[in-house]
Parts: sequence; C-alpha cells; structure tokens
Amino acid sequence: MTQPPSEQNPPRDLSDHAGVRSVMQALAEHGLTPQVRHLPDAVRTAQAAADALGISPAEIANSLVFIATTHDGERLPLLVMASGGHRVDVVSVADRAGLASIERADPAFVREHTGFAIGGVAPVGHPHPLRTIIDTHLATYTVVWAAAGHSHSVFATTYDDLVRITGGQPMDVA
Repeated sequence: MTQPPSEQNPPRDLSDHAGVRSVMQALAEHGLTPQVRHLPDAVRTAQAAADALGISPAEIANSLVFIATTHDGERLPLLVMASGGHRVDVVSVADRAGLASIERADPAFVREHTGFAIGGVAPVGHPHPLRTIIDTHLATYTVVWAAAGHSHSVFATTYDDLVRITGGQPMDVA
C-alpha cells in the first residue's frame, strides 16, 4: 500500500528560501507575522493549495499576473489577487481598471516583474510595487491563504490586510 504524497514527502522548512524571506520581510514591514505553512508538495494551483490546506479553493488568494495594456499602448504588469473559486473576467476588469486590455502573462514576464516563479507569486515582496486588484469575494472569508514566495509555501492573511499591504484596488473580478 502506498502512502499519500504528504506522508512520502514531509514538508521541509523553507524559511531560508530567498523568495520566502523577501515575502516575510515585506509582511514584517507592514507589521504582520502571519502563520506560514510549508507544504510537502508544490501548490501551483488554487485547487492544489486548497486540497493541501483542507479548505475550499475560494479561500485561496490566487496571485495572477497579467500584462495590462494602457490606452496609450504601454504594457505593464498587473497583479490580480483572485479568489481561487473565480475565473477573472479580463474584459470587465480591464474596463473597470481603465485599461485597454489585459492578457495572461507568460512565466518569464511573471518572474521578471514579481521575482517569483508561477505557483509561488506572493502579493508582496516584488522588486518593484505592482498595480494590484483584490477580488472583493475574498472579503467573504475570515482567513485567506496566499503564496509565500515558493510553490510549497503559503501564509494566512485577511482580505483587509491584503488590500492594505498591496495598496490594492478592491474589485469584483469574476
């Protein structure tokens, strides 16, 4: 009989990982020392993170990076912190955010602008501040979980703290 993956691969402490350190430092600068969970397996999707934490995907603050095109044709990164239970309506979000369009970014663009690989993109700890939109549906939950700079690490936070620490714009994204 084989063991479940979590028993085969016990979580390792990733506190010294550069990405996790940058996230924890950014959170500390905002007065936060959240609960961090290092998981045995990579959680590159909201569903995988929810399964690992024993919660619903909607309680995951999924960090999605888009290429936002302004009406002047400038292309900029846009971070959307979406409830894992939602699919971002790119046309509606672009319109409400005053953008010509938004499109999903490729892994190289994501790493260049966030410093993180897809699956570990945190709401903070980026090389430069990113324009951020926070899904208002996340306010439904007392606690939400976000990536902590590595695909095996997540941290607990609240909707209000996400808005505060990112300077994010609350918006219905679905």
